[in-house]
Amino acid sequence: MKQFTADELRKAWKQFYIDRGHVDCGAVSLVSDGSTGVMFNVAGMQPLMPYLLGKKHPMGTRLCNVQGCVRTNDIDSVGDKSHGTFFEMMGSWSLGDYFKKERCQWSFELLTQLFGFDADHLAATVFAGDENAPRDEEGAKYRIESGFKPENIFYLPAEDNWWGLEYGPCGPDSEMFYVKDVPDCGPNCGPGCHCGKYTEIGNDVFMQYEKHHDGSLTPLSQKNVDTGWGLERILAFLNGVDDVYKIDLHAPVIAYIEKESGIKYEADEKTTRSMRILADHSRTAVMLIGDEAKLLPSNTGAGYILRRLIRRAVRHARALGLNKAQILGVATIYLDEYSESYANLVKNREFVLTELGREIDRFESTLENGMKEFKKILEKTSGTGSKQIDGRDAFFLYDTFGFPVELTLELAEEEGYTVDEKGFADAMEEQKQKARENQNFSANLTTGAGVFDSLEESVQSEFVGYTMTQCDGEIVAMADESALVTELPAGTKGTIITDKTPFYGTMGGQVGDIGVIECACGARFEVLETIHVAGRTAHVGQVKEGTFKVGSKVKLTVDAENRAKTCRNHSATHLLQKALREVLGDHVEQAGSYQDPDKTRFDFSHHQAMTKEELQKVEDLVNEKIAEALPVVTEEMTMEEAKKTGAMALFGEKYGDVVRVVKMGDFSIELCGGTHVSNTSHVGIFKIVSESGVAAGVRRIEALTGSNARNYYKNVETRLEDAAKALKTNPADVTTQIKKLQEELKALKSENESLKSKEAKAALGDVTDQVEEVKGVKLLAVSMKGVDMNGLRDLGDQMKAKIGEGVVVLISEADGKVNLVTMATDEAMAKGAHAGNLVKAIAPKVGGGGGGRPNMAQAGGKNPAGIADALAEAKKVLSEQL
Repeated sequence: MKQFTADELRKAWKQFYIDRGHVDCGAVSLVSDGSTGVMFNVAGMQPLMPYLLGKKHPMGTRLCNVQGCVRTNDIDSVGDKSHGTFFEMMGSWSLGDYFKKERCQWSFELLTQLFGFDADHLAATVFAGDENAPRDEEGAKYRIESGFKPENIFYLPAEDNWWGLEYGPCGPDSEMFYVKDVPDCGPNCGPGCHCGKYTEIGNDVFMQYEKHHDGSLTPLSQKNVDTGWGLERILAFLNGVDDVYKIDLHAPVIAYIEKESGIKYEADEKTTRSMRILADHSRTAVMLIGDEAKLLPSNTGAGYILRRLIRRAVRHARALGLNKAQILGVATIYLDEYSESYANLVKNREFVLTELGREIDRFESTLENGMKEFKKILEKTSGTGSKQIDGRDAFFLYDTFGFPVELTLELAEEEGYTVDEKGFADAMEEQKQKARENQNFSANLTTGAGVFDSLEESVQSEFVGYTMTQCDGEIVAMADESALVTELPAGTKGTIITDKTPFYGTMGGQVGDIGVIECACGARFEVLETIHVAGRTAHVGQVKEGTFKVGSKVKLTVDAENRAKTCRNHSATHLLQKALREVLGDHVEQAGSYQDPDKTRFDFSHHQAMTKEELQKVEDLVNEKIAEALPVVTEEMTMEEAKKTGAMALFGEKYGDVVRVVKMGDFSIELCGGTHVSNTSHVGIFKIVSESGVAAGVRRIEALTGSNARNYYKNVETRLEDAAKALKTNPADVTTQIKKLQEELKALKSENESLKSKEAKAALGDVTDQVEEVKGVKLLAVSMKGVDMNGLRDLGDQMKAKIGEGVVVLISEADGKVNLVTMATDEAMAKGAHAGNLVKAIAPKVGGGGGGRPNMAQAGGKNPAGIADALAEAKKVLSEQL
């Protein structure tokens, strides 16, 4: 066998297939678009699903690549020698091109010529057949013809030799194994027995079927081949190690952890497991945050998985005695290791380290207290005689300390306990329900209950509103508030669908149009909302006059002024996104948006609050592009053509074969299906009114355009004039007048404090004769009336200076309440005096509590009748301290 580094193996794999007519199709994001029912790309073939189903791939029918993948279904197994949550899949595909014969031949050449395996030590498995699909005799035949020994071909059932995701392309697979020179474990020894004699090294999937959502199989229109080899697994095997954490991808990290922790790898099972988990989870976090999707930790979806990985890594780092800086040290090694193969990691390097550091900080700030609370919960559970942690307690750890329930499960298992997962889920749902009840929902029954799902496919609605705000149409379907109807009389609330419409339905952040639908018979329908239901544009509103019937010819008129305001806000959002990337950097990605006639709201990825200067730069840049009167041009083109223009797309959004590209001069190019102004000058003016955080790593800007922005400035001007009037000056001099008043106020406050100090001294009088000694320490403990806490502190400083060295206790009754201050000098503290403990002991005498530092402390109380007792107690407590 030949030995490789990871980089050498990647290059050798791709070159092997390029020499056989394949094209390197490159890797895609680790985060799935959701089309296959999973959150991450879990296999190299997953992004190719449409092409495996028959769609033509723009790069041809023979493809290869090395694709990063994330699988967390067996996260609990991470920590052994082989499991990981991130791995690289080396793949090659035939999309309706070659099939089993060529595939088997090339796999044999790959094994024997490229990797140097001895053919006598190779074995393969093929599908044994079942009630759904026949035995794969063809696969066995071509394995033998390629060079495998007949006695080394094994037939195994579907659980071993059938491949597919939840739905989509699937079929029999054929796995390849290396056979060690050791005796059989028994009469049935083979690849399926897992005795260690047979080591899996690769897999060929022959995709002949499509699995549907109902579980049924149908033959694919084209036969495909999917070959997938795990890079880490084959790399370890070729280099003669049985531990993937010893290959060159992980070895520098393990060495770093050894050095920083002072613990040797494989010294014991527990610390070795923690090292592997820290390494694996840190790597996966780096890859996900540095991915083109720039995934961030959150409490939902893929972001929750990322948060769980990071927090699990932090816990195992702490078990090894490592801190945040050392965890980031691990991340830095992986960034260096993968930089050549994953260009996004170079571009996003600082973003990765910043966001990873922020999540570590978030968790570490609560981890210690959370662990203390977990121990209390364990003690409480143990006291009841139960070995199961209550689900509500697990939810409390999640809700208050950020403990993913999986972390609580893991901690519990380590202590021999289980967790009531159903109780946790119930508590989570209860909180969600409360949140829903606190929101305002106004969903119309006809738009939310699937009323229109029963319509025939032929009933369609064509949108013509990009170029017009009025058109003629025919009503093809209607519903009242509960069901489909053929008539809508006056006063009825309902929904109308027409064959054509100029009304834009709410989509992509842009709120739908409002307007009217009118019939020649005199009927009039007020459109209050336009949405999409069952793939059609639906007009929701109320019949104001007459009766509408299915089949009626109608005129649809959009409220043009309302549309224009929304268009201004939408176009301004495109300018805003580009301006943010110019000012803050290209890490800025859209995280959400909303445009209606009143405002635009834009959520974007950024790790900190924008400065006043940054906001001004962004606002100025947008207004500059508005003033340049850039033409806004919309073109339809294929997705591939759109990518060549450099158009920005919303990550995770599903686009069709033909997309709309909106260009604003040479400044902004985006994929967008919304409506826009025809020239940036029509936006008029742009004003940012707020910038805030909405989630970890996500900021939000709200802004106004056109007449809304002008009204904003008018309101500001009115408030300024009102302020000037109140200050008895003109608007231009408001700032000067405020500064003048502030100076006067400062002088008055100073004069007031001076008077209060004099009054406090007068209230105290000459108390030097009340100083007494307690075990060689001077104590001045006196009371007075009418002095507040500030005055009491000032007086305390004066008395402390007057007695030289010792302890001062001052108590004052003011407005029926008690203020109490204690102070101790350095010499008194050296002898044992502690002002904080002293005030804590005597405050209960006046019905209060407090505390503070050894040299100064204060307290408040509600019982003036206890002042004498408090003074007497002070002498007693000080004596005990000395």
